Amino acid sequence: MPTTERDHSPKMTAPSNPPHAAPQEQRFLVLFDFDETIISESSDDAVVRALPGQKLPDWLRNSYREGHYNEHMQKVLAYMAEQGVSKDSIHSAVVKIPPTPGLLNLFQFLQSHQQDFELAVVSDANMYFIETWLEHAGFRHLFRKIFTNPGSFDATGRLVLLPFHSHSCSHCPDNMCKQAILRDYLSGRQKERGGAAFQRVFYIGDGANDICPSLALEPQDTAFPRRGFPMHKLLLEVPQFKANIVPWVSGEDIMDSLKKIMEER
Repeated sequence: MPTTERDHSPKMTAPSNPPHAAPQEQRFLVLFDFDETIISESSDDAVVRALPGQKLPDWLRNSYREGHYNEHMQKVLAYMAEQGVSKDSIHSAVVKIPPTPGLLNLFQFLQSHQQDFELAVVSDANMYFIETWLEHAGFRHLFRKIFTNPGSFDATGRLVLLPFHSHSCSHCPDNMCKQAILRDYLSGRQKERGGAAFQRVFYIGDGANDICPSLALEPQDTAFPRRGFPMHKLLLEVPQFKANIVPWVSGEDIMDSLKKIMEER
């Protein structure tokens, strides 16, 4: 498939067109969850602290239905708008969330090896939270794609959340199946890369909803579950799991594993 941006670019030499010089050469794909993986807690919980009382009323908290978290957060954000929580307050709450230990060092390592690694986010958070945080941290440019629920402010100043997609997976929340996203992305990118698949895929996560995409990984790939979190515990119970499993505590653990893999060739 032709890369139309390159075809229509007035720049004639590769050095003067750096954004399009590397993609064909990137050997590895790294997929990140966001909440409690890139950042140290749930972005939804952090933003709720922007409320005057810093917590939700019981009636709203108890209205959550299993598998319908996106729908629940739509109600939470509507309630926050009714309570007068401003866009600035939400922005401030998001950018104050600390990164998970070592993750910024991992990003710096990946930034210095952009010719080898393509990065994407696959998260059940929302676009406003993720882009705001990554831009503030200075690493938004590293990610070729962010797969998450649409989230943006409307004319009244309310943050409106929508579901990402519909799917037929019985194991995932109704608004998002990360395995469907991963499979579609791998298929699409292989076509765009002239039929060349990634040599290895790395999936970094922490939660129960990170199990489904991990099941799509092949024997040469690696699942990085955050040690002691649901993804780690559940992966250990998967019979005949195909990919490698490397638990991590900090971003440096992931970085050390990636360095070893790079040195293999």
